[in-house]
Amino acid sequence: MSNKLKVLISGSGFAGQGHADAFRAAGAEVVGIVGRTPKVVNDVAQKMHIPYTGTDWLQALKDCKPDIVSIATPGGAHFDPIKQAIEFGCHVFSDKPLTDTGESALELYELAKQKNVKTAFASSFRYMPRVQQAKQLVAAGAIGEPVEVECISHFNLERDIPFGWSHRKEDGGGRLNNNFTHMMSIVTSVIGEKILSIIGDVRDDLGKAPIVEGVHNFKTRRDFIPKDLNDPSLKWGESNVEWSYTVLAQLESPIATKPVSVLFKHGGLTPKFQENHLVFYGTKGAIFIEGHYAMGPLYVHDKDNQWTALPLPKDISDNQPDIEGDTERNWHYLAREFVKDISGETVEPYQSFKEGSVYQQLIDIIRKNDNWTDVRHLQSGS
Repeated sequence: MSNKLKVLISGSGFAGQGHADAFRAAGAEVVGIVGRTPKVVNDVAQKMHIPYTGTDWLQALKDCKPDIVSIATPGGAHFDPIKQAIEFGCHVFSDKPLTDTGESALELYELAKQKNVKTAFASSFRYMPRVQQAKQLVAAGAIGEPVEVECISHFNLERDIPFGWSHRKEDGGGRLNNNFTHMMSIVTSVIGEKILSIIGDVRDDLGKAPIVEGVHNFKTRRDFIPKDLNDPSLKWGESNVEWSYTVLAQLESPIATKPVSVLFKHGGLTPKFQENHLVFYGTKGAIFIEGHYAMGPLYVHDKDNQWTALPLPKDISDNQPDIEGDTERNWHYLAREFVKDISGETVEPYQSFKEGSVYQQLIDIIRKNDNWTDVRHLQSGS
């Protein structure tokens, strides 16, 4: 009998396979995988040498008796499998978003507390090496008191990517669920975890997308864009979720006397002219990181009014999983911490369903889009 923690995976696409690799690297045993389509999940299980495969999640919980479940499906399909797993006493690792509504996300968080199971919420780009470096620098006072953060990203996504879960609010789609969760996680890891206030505006720039059969892997969906978008027989699905957002937030920092202002500006369909970036401004300097998810390099603006590129510290570099791909490496990092924690080892705090439920409630607030003040009457006079 193996003494390894047993993991059951929900989802057979890119995320499911990535989670399986991450838990194996963390020393756990992947005992089963469940998917929606029998042939697809069987093929993945065979390729990855996973012994149990199925399409019935509840039956898989009974058959595999896992210690951990890993939820790697779109957010709209999370609630029931997570609730059932918690009822079975499983620890739960869930990709973002936690669910498709703040109310249901909060229910899962409360249930996990009640059942005393551990949870991990994989808004995991906070583990990017340059984010960890920025966290060290800010904590050491490199920029003085933090006062402002700027997060700018434009993805220029193809408008004709086949219609699917990312186009539907009820399935966990939208840029808030799948970009803002990471961005808020990055900023709070550097500045402080306490979010004081938020306001936002969202916009659906897309409208519709072509319906195409056979898309099972999120990473390869571009390969299915129809060659003839004017084909009269082509069917179209209606988007009902945001593809761009602008959010302002205030965070509390343990080293700042005033709330820190944060701007999150994201255009899913708009092109960038200059590099996507994050900037942390303080009373004595600033930190600039290139890349929408802080890929680097990292520069510090110092007292001599110069921007200087800094190398990555060795302690951060040595602690990174040796994995290609930022998304995959960050899964490995969090899965490693989660397994260690469940095994009784001491680890740094990681995000749980507490943060997952808070983020989903924030997204509900932002999506109301009711923050505008009508000022037309100010211009109606002579």
